Formats: sequence, C-alpha cells, structure tokens
Amino acid sequence: MEDLFDIRGRVVVVTGACGVLGSTIVDYFAAQGCKVVLLAREHSRQKAEAAVAAIKARGEEAMFLPSDVMDEASLCADREEILKTYGSIDVLLNCAGGNLAAANVNPDGNIFDMDIEATRKVFELNLFGAILPTRVFAQAMVRSKKASIINFCSMSSFRPLSRVCGYGMAKSALASWTQWLAGEMALKFGDGIRVNAIAPGFILTNQNRSLLTNEDGSLTERSHKIIGHTPFGRFLEPDEMCGALHYLASDASGAVTGTILAVDGGFNTFSI
Repeated sequence: MEDLFDIRGRVVVVTGACGVLGSTIVDYFAAQGCKVVLLAREHSRQKAEAAVAAIKARGEEAMFLPSDVMDEASLCADREEILKTYGSIDVLLNCAGGNLAAANVNPDGNIFDMDIEATRKVFELNLFGAILPTRVFAQAMVRSKKASIINFCSMSSFRPLSRVCGYGMAKSALASWTQWLAGEMALKFGDGIRVNAIAPGFILTNQNRSLLTNEDGSLTERSHKIIGHTPFGRFLEPDEMCGALHYLASDASGAVTGTILAVDGGFNTFSI
C-alpha cells in the first residue's frame, strides 16, 4: 500500500530558515529525505551554511540561498537557482516573519503611543513576506501541477491578543489570504496546488522573549496568563510543529486546502 506520508525527494523551500522555528523545520525535513532550500538574510549566512554542512554530513541534501522575502527580484533569482539545481519546487514553507518591540503597545501606553512606522513594518513583513514568495515560487509550482504552500499563522490569527497590535493584524490578514488563495489556486490551476497554514501556539523564541521572560529569565505576568489558558500547561517546543507540517506537505493531506491547523496545546479552544 502506498505510504501517503512519504515525502522523500521533495524539494522544500523554507523562508526565515535560520529562526528558532525555521531551523527546526529545516532539520526535520532534511531528515525525512527532502531536498531542503534554506532562504535567509545575508547576515544569517554563517548560521545557514553551518546548518547545510551539518545536514550534508548526515548524507542528506540542502542548500542555502541569501534572500529577502520583501524583495521580489531577489526571490526570482532564488527560484531560478533552485530550478537549475533541483528542477522543481514541491513545498513552500513561508516561515519568515516576526515582531518589533516598537510595534507593541505597552501596558502603560495606549493607541496614541503607537509607533505607526514600526507597526507598518511588522504588518508588511508578516503579510507580504508570505505573499511575495508565494507569487514567485508558485510560478514553478503551477507548471508541475502538484505542490503544497504552507503559511505560518498565529493564535492572533483567531483572536486579538493584547499589546501585539501590528503582528496580530498581519497574522489575521495572513489567515484570510491563506483561505482566499486556496480557492484561487484550485479554481485557476487545479486541485494539485494546495494552500494551508499552521497556527503555532506559544513557543519561546528570540522574538518574543522580552514579552514572555524577565531579565533574570523568570516568566512574566503575560507568560503566566498564557500558560494558565493553555490546557497543556506549558509553552510548546518548536519540534512539536513538525508533524503537522509533514502532514500538510504530504499526499496524506491531498484533499486538504484552505485549512488553518492550530498546534497550540489547546489554547485556542479553551474557555474556563
């Protein structure tokens, strides 16, 4: 019987490949026998090249390309290099994103203190940082008529969270974009091009550390509220996202499109 979860040999492109979550994802898909392309900013070159070297030392396949998800010309150059090397693009993981402290509204502030420019930057990175790579890499995907695009939403895609105004707006917009694009791609290019997203729960990363931990490493009041609202009673680990991503990347989810899969320890559905 066919193994619907077998993704060996697939070309997997990961934006934001050097972040805490991106690095874990890259390592996982390489271990599954995929050919993994790490896309990250030039300043992450040393980290990306070390990751590629470690993957190749295990006998697996990976390559790094310096990239800017907000620069369409850069992405087009990456696409051509990927096609030249591997011949296809089977899975796109739009993992790039993040927040800026200046785009948050602090407890002692209010809407009138919002840094509009920082908020705009966060919004554009998290929304257009997925739209632009999709526009570029999907051009190769539609030619093969079979591919999976996976976006990274958030708990703030489902409900507004205090403080993270720009980030929350962008992630809710990304959820809408995911659902719209799923229908658009299927109607225009056939049922082989699928678009889904995962919505990770709360993972302690470099980007949210200042919100979730104090300078001494102890948990902030915000962290205690999050954990108190999470039935699992803890923060999640990056590798706990990998099973959901594997499913969405594989033929096991061949009839699944437009879905936002929460991997959150129960946070989104918990009331009291």
